[in-house]
Amino acid sequence: GNKNNDTMMNHLIARTGLRAATRTVHRTQRRKMGEGPFTDKMHVKKNKYVEEWNGRREITEKAFEVNPDSLPVILLFCVVFPYGIYALTRRELIIKGDPRFKNSGLA
Repeated sequence: GNKNNDTMMNHLIARTGLRAATRTVHRTQRRKMGEGPFTDKMHVKKNKYVEEWNGRREITEKAFEVNPDSLPVILLFCVVFPYGIYALTRRELIIKGDPRFKNSGLA
């Protein structure tokens, strides 16, 4: 039993130490959060347009919607354009006789 108690005590001390260290790290990191390299002494004014842009970027997935006007553009950039790049690259590899294409078993 005594060895088991020592092990439990060491475990407890190690965990408590870890928790204290984690707390210290949090405090150190949180101190400058959102402040960046600018301090209050520099009197930096926020640009309302930049702040609005940042806010819109954060909720893009909620504000994003597909309608008949935006669908062709989405299909163009998500399907047609990537496939076009793939097709051109594949053609070039076939024409050049690239070993990566020959060894792939697709040639």
